[in-house]
Amino acid sequence: MAFVLGVVLFAAGIGISIALHEAGHMGTAKAFGMKVRRYFIGFGPTLFSFRRGETEYGLKLIPAGGFCDIAGMTALEELSDPDDRRRAFIRFPTWQRVVVLSAGALTHFVLGIVLIYAMAVSTGLPNLNPAPTPAVVSVVSPCIALRPDGSCQPGSPAPARDAGLQPGDRVLAVAGTPVRDFDDLTTAIRSRSGPTEVRLDRHGQQRTVVIDVARVPVSALGGKGDEVVGAIGVSPPRQPAVTPRYGPVEAVGATITFTGTMFANTWQGVKEFPQRIPALLDRIAGQDRPDTPFSVVGASVLGGDAAGFGAWWFFLFLLVAMNLFLGVFNLLPLLPLDGGHIAVNVYEGIRNAIRRATGRANGPPVDYTRLMPLTYLVIVVFIGVSLLTITADIVNPIRLHR
Repeated sequence: MAFVLGVVLFAAGIGISIALHEAGHMGTAKAFGMKVRRYFIGFGPTLFSFRRGETEYGLKLIPAGGFCDIAGMTALEELSDPDDRRRAFIRFPTWQRVVVLSAGALTHFVLGIVLIYAMAVSTGLPNLNPAPTPAVVSVVSPCIALRPDGSCQPGSPAPARDAGLQPGDRVLAVAGTPVRDFDDLTTAIRSRSGPTEVRLDRHGQQRTVVIDVARVPVSALGGKGDEVVGAIGVSPPRQPAVTPRYGPVEAVGATITFTGTMFANTWQGVKEFPQRIPALLDRIAGQDRPDTPFSVVGASVLGGDAAGFGAWWFFLFLLVAMNLFLGVFNLLPLLPLDGGHIAVNVYEGIRNAIRRATGRANGPPVDYTRLMPLTYLVIVVFIGVSLLTITADIVNPIRLHR
């Protein structure tokens, strides 16, 4: 029940984000005096609508986005109504057009920052840049290969237990090679086999033990593949997933810092997006590929998992990540995205400024018909990627585990 509630709440959160995106366009357009004829959420057949003033508001059948119809967005549009011509988008200064076009993405950013602040004062913020895990033994396993129920498989070795390692021991060196953190320890052990000298610190006193490193398939350790590696049966201390809650004042600084990190990570994700697309085919084929893109469907499933586990910090974090991604993605200079329209209008503004500076009249509006082939190509690519991600999220969704 909690899972279903989480899915519904997350889908509603995305719906609200989209509605606010379009409201950003509408609000700024109305503020400048542009004529907004329609404001709809969804596409396809209209479920219901009503008119308030000069604007028709409504909801359509397919909940996949929305639109804000501003009169005269391009010179291609024929305007028969005199009021439409007088208040057409293209008649307003370039900076006002850019503000209107940017308002949708900026709304995503504002919503993301508000959610980050809410996390800071309620659930705490995710630890995106955890410090290296110290080479401290947290758990000494009774054996290396555990069954799903936690019992040992017959004959499974227990090198660390047999050598007398205890929780709290800090490993200092493996076979004479210094160990700085748990990653160093894992790397050193995986390359070893048989009796290996390990120096450790126990309650402030150094001692040396000999551990008979076992060679086991990486699958026995929860990994994928048939590679055989060294293992001794210890686990690291668990890093806290989130920071403690912040007070209302100190949360401001934490929000600023975390927002900067999220924007950097989001931009990196946008740049890596194309190279991750082929891996969607692997996930559709059944492979475990959590590094692939996911759609709103997949994000809603993760949101349901988060609600089911009571991990509301992750639920909110997903909403933040989706909003920042949508905002950055919408600003890419590609038609039909907002960023593509911004690029066209900025180009017109710069061109006309140069023409005026040289004593010439403004040039004609950009001919969108010449940009249509590229626009259609972008649309086809977007639809193809969307179908791939949705298919992968249905047949092999990425799930959240405890």
